[in-house]
Amino acid sequence: MTGSSPEASEDALSRLDTTVAHSARVWNYLLGGKDHFAADRETGDLILQMFPGIAQLARLQRRFLVRAVSYLAGEAGIRQFLDIGTGLPTADNTHEVAQAIAPESRIVYTDNDPMVLVHAKALLTSAPGGATSYIEADVRDPDAILDEAARTLDLSQPVALVMLGILGQLPDSDKPHALLRRYLDALPPGSCLALCDGTDTSSALNEAIAVYNQNSASSYHLRSPEQIGAFFDGLTPVPPGLVPASQWRNDSEDTVEPAEEDATICGVGFKQ
Repeated sequence: MTGSSPEASEDALSRLDTTVAHSARVWNYLLGGKDHFAADRETGDLILQMFPGIAQLARLQRRFLVRAVSYLAGEAGIRQFLDIGTGLPTADNTHEVAQAIAPESRIVYTDNDPMVLVHAKALLTSAPGGATSYIEADVRDPDAILDEAARTLDLSQPVALVMLGILGQLPDSDKPHALLRRYLDALPPGSCLALCDGTDTSSALNEAIAVYNQNSASSYHLRSPEQIGAFFDGLTPVPPGLVPASQWRNDSEDTVEPAEEDATICGVGFKQ
């Protein structure tokens, strides 16, 4: 499903389950957004009690998105972005950052939360000369996503595959490394991966995520830095390589304070 027609939004609203927390809405709550329900806030508050730094990690991941897309649209010259696991719109969405640098940029967003579809109109405000589109689909269906994305993107030209926090939502039984490879294999040389995920290096975060998994419709799977690093096998990392979100090409103008415990790993890697 693409677009955000009134019919699509009405259908999405009918499929919303507001009685159970959902990752996109909990993340929106942690980022200070307004698109969440009581179950999302209750789960978010539980996590905050156990790991107060989680809201800061959410902001740091968002800042990584801004820095990565700015680098890709600017210095790297990328003009196409496939953002999978988009989440609810907030400030500095991928198309806003990319098109502020290169208005001709083309962006495809993908998520499987009906709430995101309801708000997809905010993701479809393309600059003249560029394009944006939205696909309601599951990351575990790469064929459907790539086929639909090809309506907006030229998959014979380099594409930035943006995956923030989405592979952590897949258990090992879903074979996330092999799944990611299916996406990358479909993209030409010069394409790249921009990825950020949570690590299992903090005992407090491990306990908080265990509580989240007990109270959410979905689950999150923290992995070791080495396991996350394996997602970049065969890719050429952009300096500074794979580092915590607070350390990736940060500069003195960044207004987000570093987290006391930055249990994230992020990076950008190019396909040769």
